[in-house]
Amino acid sequence: MSTTAKKRLLLEWTVSRDDAEALLKSLVDAKTESERRLKELDQSDVFRDVTGKSAIDNAIRSTRRMVDTFNRLIGDMQKELGEGDLELLEPER
Repeated sequence: MSTTAKKRLLLEWTVSRDDAEALLKSLVDAKTESERRLKELDQSDVFRDVTGKSAIDNAIRSTRRMVDTFNRLIGDMQKELGEGDLELLEPER
């Protein structure tokens, strides 16, 4: 794979990882808000009552795995590029 292709992949993975991290934060915030509202309404999460996990818990777990996968891919590509090539992380001017 060419250095240019590696750079493109690395940048795409970094953007995707950042998007996944933003999604993860919004899911955690939504879970907090949902739990607060359920408590205010004195209701329970029916899905959690049946399965042991809420739908949002499953989404959070899945998104965390996605972030971890992107971090591994990014780390592996950085190792493959080596110290001399790490300037590839910088945008072209």
